[in-house]
Amino acid sequence: MPLTFFALIVVGTLLLLLPWARSGEYSPGFMPAFFTSTSAVTVTGLATVDTSTYWSPAGQGIILVLVEIGGLGIIALATVLGLFIGGRLGLRTRLVAQADMHVVNIGEVRPLFKRVALTMIFFQTVTALVLTARYRASYFDDLPTALWHGVFDAVMAFNNAGFSLNGDSIVRYAGDGLIIIPISMAVFFGAVGFPVLAELFSGWRTPARWTIHTRLTVWGSIGLLVFGAVTFLLLEWNNPATLGGNGFGHKLVTGIEGGIMPRSGGLNSFDWGQVRPETLNIGVILMFIGGGSASTAGGIKITTFLLLAYVIWAELRGDPDVTIGARRVGPRVVRTAIAIALLAVMLVTVTTFLVMLMTDFDFDEVLFECTSAFATVGLSTGITPKLPVDAQCVIIVLMFLGRVGTIAAAGALVLRRRMPRYHLPEEQPIIG
Repeated sequence: MPLTFFALIVVGTLLLLLPWARSGEYSPGFMPAFFTSTSAVTVTGLATVDTSTYWSPAGQGIILVLVEIGGLGIIALATVLGLFIGGRLGLRTRLVAQADMHVVNIGEVRPLFKRVALTMIFFQTVTALVLTARYRASYFDDLPTALWHGVFDAVMAFNNAGFSLNGDSIVRYAGDGLIIIPISMAVFFGAVGFPVLAELFSGWRTPARWTIHTRLTVWGSIGLLVFGAVTFLLLEWNNPATLGGNGFGHKLVTGIEGGIMPRSGGLNSFDWGQVRPETLNIGVILMFIGGGSASTAGGIKITTFLLLAYVIWAELRGDPDVTIGARRVGPRVVRTAIAIALLAVMLVTVTTFLVMLMTDFDFDEVLFECTSAFATVGLSTGITPKLPVDAQCVIIVLMFLGRVGTIAAAGALVLRRRMPRYHLPEEQPIIG
């Protein structure tokens, strides 16, 4: 899987290096093409050049295709991994996959890929139609331009990528609920994950029968949305650089965006470089948690985060087992979640330290940038184009590992099943 995505990044780089992929006044450059291709394939959205001016319409089309292929491949392969290799999404989820997606074994993944593709097309088409109508009515004089912007933004939103055809992302649409809300909802559903969407499609009326995975993802996503929106509104309500001076409706719409986009969206209608330090820290936390498994979102995933919370709760209560609802979570899953979280902390910490050595930016800016890259979010305080080449290489590696590495690592940890022939004597070191 990592080699497949790396090959796609190489192909995208070569295509973006072609003369017709750039605007006429820009000379060819390997790093802009390589960085943009990596960011597109990993559905991140960080960019060292202005997408609206540096790339020609053909180059922007290449970016759109790379994002679409990257998003489809990540969702489909991660779903296959969870359903068939890991086998850790529960019996009901696998039965749903068999009945609803007509998938019985690993050799019948084509219907699964088809369902994933149709789901993506449905959400993107609906979002594109809504955005196109609004763009045509209020922002663009001709239908082709409105349609191109609507399709591009819809693809970026559902795939949780932060590229935009505007030099200021979606700042020009700030406070426009008919644009911000559809984009935010597309980001939200894209971050839920296909296994959850498939289960909700057939059983959304019966939450009591949802699998543990779906419960954690749905309620956790809603909880983080409310937490992110409320904290953003409270912290930025009177900040003149973000929400201060705007009306209640404008603030509410932007607050919803502020609660959703840090989870992995990447599009922004305000300058994250002007938010309060406390808001920046909340954004780092939301980015690090990310969205649902087998989705276009990044981060350690909300199921991992909530599972660790249940582990802590079980330890505080002195329970021998970790239980969620009426189900017990096996120790192997708990160990995998702990390993993924600790690897992510180590990766973000090391890369933040390296980028700080290479640049003169403040710690909070660098931490935000590295977390955004690892979680494939695409939000930035504005330092991405100012990074030197060596720091750009660090961000490239971080985007690749943050997107492909976490899935591959999870699969590798699940697959490493060894039955010991003996047990060593037990000893308990002092903890704490």
